[in-house]
Amino acid sequence: MSGIPVGISTCLLGKEVRHDGGHKHSRYCTQVLSKHFEFRSICPELEAGLGVPRPAIHLREYPDGIRLIDTKGTADHTDEMNAFIERIMPTLSDLRGYILMAKSPSCGMERIKVHNEEGRVTRRDGRGLFAEALMRAYPLMPVEEEGRLNDDMLRENFIERVFAYDDWMQNVAGDKLSAQALIEFHTRHKFQLLAHSEKIYRQLGPLLSDLKSEPLENTADKYIHLFMEAMSQKVSRGSHMNAMMHLLGYLKDSMHAEDKKVLLEQMEAYRRGEVPLVVPMTLLRMAQRREPVDYLHVQKYLTPYPDELGLRNNV
Repeated sequence: MSGIPVGISTCLLGKEVRHDGGHKHSRYCTQVLSKHFEFRSICPELEAGLGVPRPAIHLREYPDGIRLIDTKGTADHTDEMNAFIERIMPTLSDLRGYILMAKSPSCGMERIKVHNEEGRVTRRDGRGLFAEALMRAYPLMPVEEEGRLNDDMLRENFIERVFAYDDWMQNVAGDKLSAQALIEFHTRHKFQLLAHSEKIYRQLGPLLSDLKSEPLENTADKYIHLFMEAMSQKVSRGSHMNAMMHLLGYLKDSMHAEDKKVLLEQMEAYRRGEVPLVVPMTLLRMAQRREPVDYLHVQKYLTPYPDELGLRNNV
């Protein structure tokens, strides 16, 4: 495997699988993310047996629940979709994230139109049947819609979560779980947690302080649910400043006064919105390389994903 395993709606890879025989090719996914992610593509509608081309479908709400109906109201594909979902869902446990196609009655993550029995739109807060099942089966898995990846902060947040979740799955989950593995994971991601949610950061320390009070599996489950909840929160400039100041505390004694002055100036410029995060973070990384501090060497906050993705250039 050449990259992190991530699921994706097939149409985003340029495959002509949509109901009209078209696609929704995402060049960001195929030209940028594919260098780091090993994509597993799924088109729920095609793989549920609906064929290409096919009549358009939408969600209709009945007294017994949501159903997947063609827009003419002549065919109900709910059972085929549910059967496919039941088959495919157990095979997705190795994925570290998923990129879905927006507005789809099967793959849409949010704001999907829901129609009444007569086919009229009654609300716009639905979720595609496949997306709903995916997020219910794998609540820890980072999931995002392709269109939302055009937002700098949402894109950076999603990719950061994928890399963190991959770390957990590779080094802590399942038969790799041990007290040492759990504590080492927490150590690697401490500054990331502080930046994303100081509240949850302060909850997780005490949780790990006594690993003998209950089964380790229970503690690890509580930990990763809180961790991923924290990581899903956007980081404000003030929160990044707080994390960087904590990090600087480990470096200040080894830094020359002039270097520290320049770094603090650029941190303040970032706080004011004058420079992107990459500027003060680069200076912090340079300071760490000049006078390495072992504790900081393992911190994922300094390099949470490959530099070539350029994500901190725009946040």
